[in-house]
Amino acid sequence: MTPHVPRALIVEDDRSWQQILSEILTDAGLEVDVVDSLEGAIEHLRATPHRLAIVDLALGEGDYHNQDGLRVLDAVRRQDPGCVAILLTGFATVELAVSALSDHGAFTCLRKESFSRTQFRELVHQAMASTPPLGAALRDAAGAADGHMSDRPGTASADRPHPDPILVVEDDASWRSILSELLQDAGYRARLCGSFGEALGYLRRERFSLAVIDLSLAGAMAAAPWQNGDCDKKTDSLDGYQLLASAQADRIPTIVVSGVAAPEDIERAYQEYGIFAFLEKQAFNRQAFLQTVSDAYAASEARDELNLLTDREREVLALLAQGLTNKEIAKALVITTNTVKRHVKAIFFKLEVHTRAAAAAKAIAAGMPAEPAEGSSPMGS
Repeated sequence: MTPHVPRALIVEDDRSWQQILSEILTDAGLEVDVVDSLEGAIEHLRATPHRLAIVDLALGEGDYHNQDGLRVLDAVRRQDPGCVAILLTGFATVELAVSALSDHGAFTCLRKESFSRTQFRELVHQAMASTPPLGAALRDAAGAADGHMSDRPGTASADRPHPDPILVVEDDASWRSILSELLQDAGYRARLCGSFGEALGYLRRERFSLAVIDLSLAGAMAAAPWQNGDCDKKTDSLDGYQLLASAQADRIPTIVVSGVAAPEDIERAYQEYGIFAFLEKQAFNRQAFLQTVSDAYAASEARDELNLLTDREREVLALLAQGLTNKEIAKALVITTNTVKRHVKAIFFKLEVHTRAAAAAKAIAAGMPAEPAEGSSPMGS
């Protein structure tokens, strides 16, 4: 054995896949061990440290219901915490992938039917470069469910313009871990909690830059309406709505990530609680989620800038954002045009802009309406 060459463990009972994976990993500069059973995997994990493990889900010689691969993932976490594990299977489902990532600490879950050598080589490179392994981060995330901060060393969270963490309220452990993983990878700090009471306590004790909230917090024993196919079910009693109200009162930008996706629920969340975005679990996209978080931060920054303005300057800016001229603003606010000009000049200075369009863009980003409400005066009164 070459002392300084990292080792990879292949846990696969199909000889063809053993050969394919061994070839790719050897070409990547790894020493490769190959086993075909749970017992063999545990023996190798106890004997030799590995940097990477490729694990097949079914290790039962044709038994498609076998899921020994998940037990191998658990053994990797217990016995070789420096090893990054990738689950490879021909029987992947959304539920299985979520469980492999959040409950068993896998780096990712790959489908055999869509296997690409090029993509796999790139994934191996990413897995080898990950420090610490993603499984360790997920274990940290799971442990943070009791309210501890979930921070991964080496992230850029300390450089964020908002030092306050993101509050994640989700009663499903799998989703809680997934959201935590994504936020940590992007350099954010997350405060994780799984119930209404826990979240409300944090909202009253701490400051948060953003909140990510699930509407349905009924607990693990109660299925959400969408799980039962009952998307028309009344959701007035959902605890998530009460948290939305608390976040709104504290002026915390809020993103809803929920399986309760009836149109009336989504509309209510936007209209009554002023949420920033509503993302449905059924169509969840990781990149879209991170972009939404980034956009919410940008909107929060814009609102912080607007806090520098006086009440009158905010009134002037709101009308300016609606496209009114200085003369029209003066008429709406019953002040002189010269006074409007002075306010506009002060607004430009405080927002560090030089044009009406730039000022209007910051106003709209902060949530000021671009148009007056239908049937109202320009100020909406």
